[in-house]
Amino acid sequence: MTICLKNSFRYLTALGIVSCLVACSSNESKNGTWTAYKGDETSSSYSPLDEINASNVSQLENAWTFQMTDLEQGEQPVSSQSNPIIVGGIMYVNSGKQTVYAIDAATGKEIWSCKTLDEGVPSAASRGVTYWESGNDKRILYSSGNYLMAIDAKNGEIIRSFGINGRINLNEGMRDDPEKISVTLSTPGRIFKDLIIIGARTPDLYGAPPGYIRAYNCKTGKLEWTFHTIPHPGEIGYETWPPDAYKYAGGVNCWAGLSIDTDRGMVYLALGSPSYDYYAADRTGENLFGNCVLALDAATGHYKWHFQTVHHDLWDYDLPAPPNLVTFKKDGKQIDAVAQVTKQGFVFVLDRDTGEPIYPVEERKVPASNMPGEKAWPTQPFPVKPKAFVKQFMTEDDLNHYSDEDHKAILEQFRSVRYEGLFTPPDLKGTLSLPASRGGANWGGAAYDPITTYLYIRGNNLPEIQTIVDLDKHFATRDNSIFETGRVIYMQHCSSCHGGDKKGVPPTFPSLVDLKDKMEEKEALEKVRMGGGAMPGYKGVLTADEEQAIMAYLYDKTGSQTAQATQEQPKEKEPNTIRYGNITGYRTWSGPSGNPAMKGPWGTLNALNLSTGEYEWQIPLGNDEKLQEKGGPITGLLGRSGPMVTAGGLVFISGAEDKKLWAFDKRTGKMIWETELPAANNANVCSYYVNGKQYVALSVGGTKENPAGSIMAFKLP
Repeated sequence: MTICLKNSFRYLTALGIVSCLVACSSNESKNGTWTAYKGDETSSSYSPLDEINASNVSQLENAWTFQMTDLEQGEQPVSSQSNPIIVGGIMYVNSGKQTVYAIDAATGKEIWSCKTLDEGVPSAASRGVTYWESGNDKRILYSSGNYLMAIDAKNGEIIRSFGINGRINLNEGMRDDPEKISVTLSTPGRIFKDLIIIGARTPDLYGAPPGYIRAYNCKTGKLEWTFHTIPHPGEIGYETWPPDAYKYAGGVNCWAGLSIDTDRGMVYLALGSPSYDYYAADRTGENLFGNCVLALDAATGHYKWHFQTVHHDLWDYDLPAPPNLVTFKKDGKQIDAVAQVTKQGFVFVLDRDTGEPIYPVEERKVPASNMPGEKAWPTQPFPVKPKAFVKQFMTEDDLNHYSDEDHKAILEQFRSVRYEGLFTPPDLKGTLSLPASRGGANWGGAAYDPITTYLYIRGNNLPEIQTIVDLDKHFATRDNSIFETGRVIYMQHCSSCHGGDKKGVPPTFPSLVDLKDKMEEKEALEKVRMGGGAMPGYKGVLTADEEQAIMAYLYDKTGSQTAQATQEQPKEKEPNTIRYGNITGYRTWSGPSGNPAMKGPWGTLNALNLSTGEYEWQIPLGNDEKLQEKGGPITGLLGRSGPMVTAGGLVFISGAEDKKLWAFDKRTGKMIWETELPAANNANVCSYYVNGKQYVALSVGGTKENPAGSIMAFKLP
């Protein structure tokens, strides 16, 4: 079902005149706007605007706030992650429920909205939309559920000539039965001429599909090329997998984003890890193109080069953000490079034409695996320079001491698990992982300033304790009831995020306690299948019987309340029949009190000078006042959004649970402005110029009063 709402023709006509004047102004042509995700096709997150600067940023005020309207009061607030784009004075942004809004960028007034998801259909995290134009044909391309949609940028109407009736089914063309998988986009595609190049968001689970790279014609929706990220016979990298892996292996998707060098006609992709994340006996070898920076010919999809940041990944160290395309001088020579930040806290700086490291990278021996059947790769790449921007090793001295009881429990656990530093492989005795799967850089990525040649990076210092078990043995059912089967399935697939008690870690992992009072069963089942927010889709992973069982558990259907199973035949397992899994993934290591086990700072902001390979400054980012020691430094906090840097000498970045938006001096790291947001924020900041004024804007998550969230814009008086 598609719903498009437009304001009056008179308003649109007036806005069109204004937009034309703005677009044709000298200031607009000089300064440009924020026309693509992370600012431009190179993922710079850089604004050339300088009206707002260090001398006047303290005067910033809220110019307007636009309230999303696609959730009713009382519904679960969403975490908005969209990075708005601005073209010709119009802001285009999608909500957490994937409604697209066109907004007057000067006033915050709605021009049109377009809702394409049916009621009850879950929406996966979506971080923005893509703009394309050819003459008077102006389009917004974006993902909605399992579809790539095209809508008219002028009025929000679906362009029915695109694909099939205005949309492309992303499940099709991905090796597996499109009826049994769920493929979405978390990050917007990139435009190269008349192509939109996209990655895919696929599960990291056993039975997941591969994440092929695809390019579609922006006019017709025709598939122009596909690149197999898990190589087929005869393709580069095929020998780095078992012979039949292309038939069953999954993952290796580009969920984090991509960048384009238009002059070179090349696209650069940040690829994820193969599935399953923590056990890989069924995928021996280096597993190209898992965890690779991959360069392709943008017009054809032909291979150019790759650089693998992790061989045979066992740690969920997929690349978390788009590569930054950067240009800087080193030793008197101008260098075009790719800068890739990682979860390990590394920055790999690679030649843009060849993929060769600009700064030395060493292959170093790492610990071997003790897991049955596992063959961990013996070495991993370590940049000699730049150094890591987060902590990569800890000792007992790094453990927190909020109380004697807490410290004793933490110390005992630290001494009981396997820990040999970075790349300690998962182990049946438990493993400490630092940085963990949410450590280092996150999806907000880095910002690059061509003036200073600094790369600004948010870093998360987060350890995890991995608990590895034989899933079948560990979750053996106590009886044959459907309810009990559902409990076991929940513990296998859901407990690592939502907890064994179903209480979750809101707002990222919402509580599922009393789910029957919050959501209809049909809607919950659809979310299990399709995914939503940070949750992957389990379509094709769970059988119909397993779906029925988990719904029985989630909705407390015991005894006679539980329907009979369909007796569907169990799925055939992949070559390796023993499945080990991490049942405590994505949870920061904490003591019995719930406080972090490791001393802070837990979040930082870092300024790396790419010309020298040295950090100019590193500061804690965010603060938990309850956990801050009296008179001590701020704690830093976990955050997912990335920075934006401006020609006005500023770095803007939002916090997370502390609900802050900050501006820092880009040369010194001194905080010179802050404001409080109405909700926790996980979206990147943008900046644009309209009607003679510079604006700074961002998406803000939902609240109890307004669960759909908002867009907030700031300007000088």
